[in-house]
Amino acid sequence: MTYQLYYWPSIQGRGEFVRLSLEEAGAPYEDVARRPADEGGGVPALIALLRSETEAALPFAPPVLRHGPLLIAQTANILLYLGPRHQLSPSDEAGRLFVNQLQLTLADVVGEVHDTHHPIGSGLYYEDQKPEAARRTQSFLRERLPKLLGYFERVLMRGTQRGGQWLVGGELSYVDLSLFQLVCGLEYAFPKAMSRIGPTVPGLIALRDRVAARPRIAAYLASPRRLPFNEDGLFRRYPELDFD
Repeated sequence: MTYQLYYWPSIQGRGEFVRLSLEEAGAPYEDVARRPADEGGGVPALIALLRSETEAALPFAPPVLRHGPLLIAQTANILLYLGPRHQLSPSDEAGRLFVNQLQLTLADVVGEVHDTHHPIGSGLYYEDQKPEAARRTQSFLRERLPKLLGYFERVLMRGTQRGGQWLVGGELSYVDLSLFQLVCGLEYAFPKAMSRIGPTVPGLIALRDRVAARPRIAAYLASPRRLPFNEDGLFRRYPELDFD
């Protein structure tokens, strides 16, 4: 059964964490809002879903995944559903919960990244909050980000000490794919800062490379399905915010 993913058609955003898992799994899926509007896709299809009064599990915001009768929102919740179905999470309950815990922690990091360029409000343009963004980003890059990436590095090192090369259980899970996306996004948005922080987390940098080299992920990254980073998404490159 083909999955239907509902997300904004011009940005990677939070939808990219779901796309990476679907691509790694080789699962058939349709990126609904990237289909022409006159064929039932586009932004109108996404808005119609969010405003629906007939869905039992009405979502607040994308990403949203439809699979048969199920409608699932929230990135971590979607990945929690996909993981066991596509061998992207451990088979034991403790392992599945730990992967979900890591994904939720990663979601916190993504929220902090978003707030570097929109610290006051999402309804304002970046240009309307540049002084606040600079102050917020400086604190994030110098205090929060080294601590957050250092945590994932410790988790990864524990896994590699046990003979594996992934975060949990010795096998690739969806949180490894999500961490790949996080590192890539940070390197796009903050290249100077990441040139300073990257050497302190060599395991994460190596994990990024391992994920990128996986056959299905490599094919996806080289395809038009992989949208480029841009200044409308989560990870935005504003040189004045890239504190080294």
